[in-house]
Amino acid sequence: MLSTFFHKLQIAVTDPVIRLRILFILGAFAVFRFLAAIPIPGVDRNALESFFSNNQFFGLLNVFSGGGFSKLSLVMLGVAPYITGSIIMQLATILFPNVKRMYTEEGEAGRAKFIEWSRIITIPIAIIQAVAFLSLLQSQGVLGQLDPIVFVSDIMLVSAGSLLLMWIGELMTEFGIGNGVSLLIFAGIASRVPSGISQLAFTFTTASIPAYLAFAAMGVAIVYAVVVVSEAERSIPIAYARAVRGAANAQGAATYLPIRLLQTGVIPIVFALSLLLFPQMVLNGLGVLGFHWAATWALHYTAFTTNSFEYGAAYFILVVIFTYFYTSITFEPHRVAENLQKSGAFVPGVRPGPETERYIGAVVNRITLPGAVFLGLLAVIPFIVEGLTGVTAILVGGTALLIAVQVILDLIRKVDAQVSLREY
Repeated sequence: MLSTFFHKLQIAVTDPVIRLRILFILGAFAVFRFLAAIPIPGVDRNALESFFSNNQFFGLLNVFSGGGFSKLSLVMLGVAPYITGSIIMQLATILFPNVKRMYTEEGEAGRAKFIEWSRIITIPIAIIQAVAFLSLLQSQGVLGQLDPIVFVSDIMLVSAGSLLLMWIGELMTEFGIGNGVSLLIFAGIASRVPSGISQLAFTFTTASIPAYLAFAAMGVAIVYAVVVVSEAERSIPIAYARAVRGAANAQGAATYLPIRLLQTGVIPIVFALSLLLFPQMVLNGLGVLGFHWAATWALHYTAFTTNSFEYGAAYFILVVIFTYFYTSITFEPHRVAENLQKSGAFVPGVRPGPETERYIGAVVNRITLPGAVFLGLLAVIPFIVEGLTGVTAILVGGTALLIAVQVILDLIRKVDAQVSLREY
């Protein structure tokens, strides 16, 4: 096993195509981190640190911005607008049959058009989020009172930074290895680790050793659980009818239909976070326009997001609900049963057609529950730790670990596929 690993590693390093793809990813990481270090004008550093240390909600949002939000950098929105635009387009496949037909039946041309619409939707989303966040931070004293020209300039800078990251992510997908957007989020998560370790080392005391060991053990346990759950699947046995060709009578082949325990990935967490973020954006935007009632409700909603118990409970419930919701979008038992029937396959002991559809649907519903609960617990780990220990910040939370581990697993699979291709 070890010799196979080193053999594949040697191919990945020596092969010019794979090496260029890896170097392209590293170069994109360097550009991203450079942009994330450039702050927008007028930021009060002390107020910014205080704001993030007392608000787990925006700390989670900082994960999806790749760490740029905590510095109010040019790329403070990260790829969140693009992810939101993609989510809107995925929802459109349910509401509008023409969009679903374009995505599922028109091949590469339909998917290219789908991605193009996602990019177009990203532009107004980025502008709206920039207005909402800058208004909120201005009301919290993190930003000074900016004159209209500077305020509009900051909105343009932040929106353009998000669109630039979207473009870099797509270039990484095309010329690198793996999904570029996921890799950018992973780079932001990884970039926080050295500063977090140095901060822990600076505040290290002998009395804190048990707490550090407990956090390290918890981190290892979470990583192990994420790997196990990400790779876990329920296998439904599939058999094929006998094929009679001329004088030959071939026994039907048997295989299985794999259904992953966590087939939604981190998308339900993004859904839940976007939904919790939406009222804050709308209320702050209306407050800027002069609606006093919106400014008042925005303060109440901000108080809700700072309440660990209330916000954590709402976050957990939404993650579970959206896990079922997104599973119903991405996995259609009717289509699977129909494809099995067309190919002459069947589930042993289950009639083809509607009964197979109901059986597969029941299996998916059963295995989605533990996956949904696992995702919900990962999302609220920072709030659980805060309630038990009083620690308001964790080096890497459950959501960040889930993203990091899944991105690494996906990257390993993609590199292994590239190496296997070169071997053949």
